Amino acid sequence: MRFKLIYPRWPKLLHQTEFHLPPHGPVCFAATVPKDVELTFVDENVDPLDLNDSPDFVGLSVMLTCQMPRAWEIADAYRARGIKVLFGGISTMLHSDEVKAHADSVFLGEAEGRMEAVFEDFKAGKLKPVYDYLRNPPDIALVGPARRDILNRERYNFRGVQMVDLIHASRGCRFNCFPCCTPFLGGRNFRPRPVEAVVQEMASIPNNRFFIVDNSLAQDGKWEKELFRAIAPLKKKWVSHPILDDDEVLKLAAEAGCWYVYQAVAGTTEGIRRRVQRLHDFGIGVEGTILLGLDDQTEDDVKRLVDFLLEMKLDMAEFTVLVPFPHTPVRAQLEREGRILHNDWVRYTGSEVVYRPAKMTPDVLEKMYHYAWESFYREADPSTRMARLFLNVIHKELKDGIDPERGLPKNRVRWGKKDAPQ
Repeated sequence: MRFKLIYPRWPKLLHQTEFHLPPHGPVCFAATVPKDVELTFVDENVDPLDLNDSPDFVGLSVMLTCQMPRAWEIADAYRARGIKVLFGGISTMLHSDEVKAHADSVFLGEAEGRMEAVFEDFKAGKLKPVYDYLRNPPDIALVGPARRDILNRERYNFRGVQMVDLIHASRGCRFNCFPCCTPFLGGRNFRPRPVEAVVQEMASIPNNRFFIVDNSLAQDGKWEKELFRAIAPLKKKWVSHPILDDDEVLKLAAEAGCWYVYQAVAGTTEGIRRRVQRLHDFGIGVEGTILLGLDDQTEDDVKRLVDFLLEMKLDMAEFTVLVPFPHTPVRAQLEREGRILHNDWVRYTGSEVVYRPAKMTPDVLEKMYHYAWESFYREADPSTRMARLFLNVIHKELKDGIDPERGLPKNRVRWGKKDAPQ
C-alpha cells in the first residue's frame, strides 16, 4: 500500500526571518505507521506538492489553525479523484467538526498503538469516519523514536546552517494557561517519557543541536534534574521552553548543553527581569515570547514593555498578537463577550488581529505589533541577533570537539546525498 503523508504549507509570521524547522508531528506519526506500508512524505513548506499522483491513501498532518484551509484544498483535490484522505494532528483536533466535511476519516488523539487498526480498516474498506482517542492517551512508554528518515534533511537549513531537530521528552501539561489549547489536547496530567528512551533518541539524531518541544520542562523538578544529568554525556546543544528557576536545575541545564530557552514575558515585573538575568548568569540565552493585546494592555503599556525587554538585554523576542484558538479559555471568554471578529482561519497566524481588544482598537493593536518588532530590532535585526546566539553555541561546540558547520563530531564522516547512511 502506498501512503502519502502531507504537511501543508502555512503563512509565516510577519517580521520574523523565514526559516523552516523539520516538522515534529509528521515524524512522530510516521513512527506509528505499519512497517509494510510504503510511506512517502511531503513538507509543502520546503518541497513542491504534486496533486496529480495516485497514492492509495493520503494523510494530512495539520499542526496549525492557519494550515487548515490549505489542508482542506489538498484533501478536496484527492477526494475528487476517489482517493481516501485521513486527517490528524493538533489542528485537526481543534477543528474536528469542520474537518469532517473534507475527510474520509478523522483521527483524534495520539497515534501510538492505534494505527495498525486504522490501516487494517482501510484495507478492508471499513475506514471509520472518526477514530476518537482524545480523552484516552496511550501508555507513554509506547512512544518510540520519531521517523526522521522521511525528512528531506537538506531542505532544513538557514544560510548553510543545519536547523535544529525536534524531540519531545513528555506529553501533557499540568498548567492551564488561558491562551493555550494543550490542556484540551493532551490533558492536564504531566506524562514524562522514560528518560532512557529520550536519551537514546537524542543520541540517534544525526545533529548536535535540537529543540525539546515540550510545552514546559518546569513541571517536575526531580524528573527535570534526572533528564539533564542523563543528557549531559551526549554533549549536544539544545533549546527548550521554560525550565525551573532553581539553582541546581539551571546548573544542570547548562552542563547538559542548554543553549537558550523560550521564556514567556507577560509584563514588566522584577520577577521576569530576575529570571532572565539568572539564565544569562548560567550562560543560557533567552528568547522572549511576548503576547500583545492582553485585556490589561494599553498602547503605552506595549511601548513600556518593549523598553523593558531592551533594558534587560533579551537575546531575541518573538512578538505575536493574542490568537483565540478553538478550545482555549480565552476563546470561550471572547465568544461570550462577542469580541471575535471572524473565523478566517488562514489569518489566525499571530500577526493579525482577529478579535476586539479591551483597551485598544484592532487597528491600534496591529500598529503596536509592528512597533514592537521594529523597535526591539532597531539596533540589530533578527538575523544578526540569531547569529550572536549561534556564535555562543559554536564556542561551546568547539570546546566539546564538535564540528559547528554540520553540528557533528569532528571525527564523524560528513555525508551528503551520495554517501548518506541508509
